[in-house]
Amino acid sequence: MENLMSEQEMNLKQKPDPACATVVAALEKDPFYRSICAGHRSDEHRRRAVLAKYFDCSIQEGRDLGRCVHLPDRERGVSVWLLPQHPDVKSRAAHNKRAFLRETLESQGCANYYRIVDFMHAKTATVVEADAWYLSIVAVDPAAQGKGFGRKLLEPTLAEADRIAATCYLETFSPGNIGFYQRLGFSRRAQFSEPTVGADYVVMVRPPVRS
Repeated sequence: MENLMSEQEMNLKQKPDPACATVVAALEKDPFYRSICAGHRSDEHRRRAVLAKYFDCSIQEGRDLGRCVHLPDRERGVSVWLLPQHPDVKSRAAHNKRAFLRETLESQGCANYYRIVDFMHAKTATVVEADAWYLSIVAVDPAAQGKGFGRKLLEPTLAEADRIAATCYLETFSPGNIGFYQRLGFSRRAQFSEPTVGADYVVMVRPPVRS
């Protein structure tokens, strides 16, 4: 007998991650995400729909290539980490990501994505070791921020990184977030000016905490 997926299972698989709307609400004003939706500045509904699709892909990327942590109420928040991978795995993931971006972003947004990512990757490589764990996304429902949920999203993966002595890092365009990350053990490693978005961002690094 063939092992066929039921219609209900297929529908569930095709549904976007429940945290997508929260990530859009929390991060849509970030200069990076505004830049990759540059062609939809005048269409707020379309811009948010594109971002939701992008974040759904990013969350799945965390499941496939790193760690993805949700709050107990999965709609309220999520963190996404990318971990070091074998070159073949990275190559396949990059190929799939490129196809997704071409399909999802209009041409200007796609071009902005690669200009920004290539610039930031080159700069970060000068100050962060290649095997560090990367915090790609952390987002909490704006209505629930300031209640410790961000810490709850990050602590499980930070504890895991500590157990195997892995360094963690992130990049942020938001000066207001720096204190939050410092309380979790991150420190400022460098600051760069990203030319495509025309804004400064900070690279923060957290060495493993030894018990």
